[in-house]
Amino acid sequence: MKRRKFIENSALLSSTVIAGTSGLWAASNVTGANDRINMAVIGTGDRGQGMIPFLSQIEGLHLAACCDVLPFRLDEGMAKAGTKTKGYTKYESLLNNKNIDAVLIATPFNTHSQIAIDALDAGKHVYCEKTMAKGLDGINALVAKVSEGSQIFQTGHQYHSSRLYAHVVELIKKGEIGKITSFECQWNRNGDWRRPVPDPSLERAVNWRMYREYSGGLTAELSSHQIDFVHWVLGENPAKIMGAGGVNYWKDGRETYDNTHLIFEYPSGVKATFRCLTSNSLGDYQIKVHGDKGTILLDYGKAWIYYEGGDQKEMGDVDGVSGATANPQMQGYGKPIEVSHMDPSKQALIDFRDSIQNNSMPISNVKTGADTAKAVQLSLDAMYKNEIVSW
Repeated sequence: MKRRKFIENSALLSSTVIAGTSGLWAASNVTGANDRINMAVIGTGDRGQGMIPFLSQIEGLHLAACCDVLPFRLDEGMAKAGTKTKGYTKYESLLNNKNIDAVLIATPFNTHSQIAIDALDAGKHVYCEKTMAKGLDGINALVAKVSEGSQIFQTGHQYHSSRLYAHVVELIKKGEIGKITSFECQWNRNGDWRRPVPDPSLERAVNWRMYREYSGGLTAELSSHQIDFVHWVLGENPAKIMGAGGVNYWKDGRETYDNTHLIFEYPSGVKATFRCLTSNSLGDYQIKVHGDKGTILLDYGKAWIYYEGGDQKEMGDVDGVSGATANPQMQGYGKPIEVSHMDPSKQALIDFRDSIQNNSMPISNVKTGADTAKAVQLSLDAMYKNEIVSW
C-alpha cells in the first residue's frame, strides 16, 4: 500500500477506533470485577519470561498457558510459570482453548499483527508488546480488526502506564518548564545484543532482532518507547523524519543497525532526537525535555527538573576558560520529581486487567500504538533509503 493512501485510511480507522468501539465495549459481556482473568503468554523469550512473574503477583490475573515454537524457550517459560500452566507449541491451538480470556503477545516483531488478529477473532483480549506491528500493511490490518470488535486491545509501551511519566506529562502540559522546544532521547548500551544459540540452525529464530525480515532493530525495540512518550506529550505526530545508522561496530553478519540517529520535526516546530548505541553505554536511557523555563530529565524510574536561571549567572571556569559564564543550576543537580510508582511493566498489566474489568479504553491503545508503529516504520524508511520522509 502506498504511504499516502495508508495515512488517509489509518486516519479514518483511528477515529473509528476511538469513537466507534466505545459503544461496542459497553454492549459486550466482559469479565466481572470479581472474576479471574485467565491469561496466556504467547512467546516465552526474554520479554515474555520477564512478564510471567508479574502475572502471578497481580490479583485477578491467572497465568493459564504459555506458548513458544522453540522447545527450550517454552521449557524456560513453563519453569517460571508453575506446574498448573499448560504449554503449547502452536498459538492456534492455544487460541482454541475457550478458558483463555486474554493473551500477552511477546513474539518476534513481524508476527505481532497476524497473531493479534487471530486472537481477536478468537474472542480474546490482547496485550500486544511493542512495537505494535511491523510495516504499514500490518499496522493497517490490525487497526481495522480492533475497530471491528469489542475486545480490549492494549499496546505494550509500558512507560505509558508509569505514574511517574504520567505526572511528568501533566507537569509539562501545565507549563512547568514553559514552551517546549526540543527533546533529546537516548538509549545507549555496550554489548552485541546477541542471545546464545544452542544450535546454529536456530540463529535467525533466536537472534531475530538482527535481521530485517523479522525486526525493526534498535528503533522498534528501544527508541519506540521514547517516540511514544514524545507523541504523548505533544499530542501530534512528526511532520518529517530523517536519520542515519549503520553496522559500523559489530561486524557479525547482522542486518539491523548497531547504531541509529534520528531527527523528528513536528508540526508545532518542536524537534526530537533519538539515538541508540551498542558500543558505548554512557548515560544509558535518558529523555530530556527542554522548555524555555526549564528542563526535565527522565530515566527508567526517576525524574529531575532543572529550572532556567535566567540572568542569574556567575563567572566561572568553563571548558578551561577562566571568566566564562556558568549557569550553576544547570551545572549541578536538578530537583527530584517525587512520585510513588511501581515497575511500569507491572503497572501496565494492572492497567490491562482494569480495562478488561471496567470495559474501558487502555491508555496505551491501538491508536497510540499505531501512531508509534508508523513512526518506527517511517524512521526505518528514512535510514534504509537515505531519505527525508514526510508523514
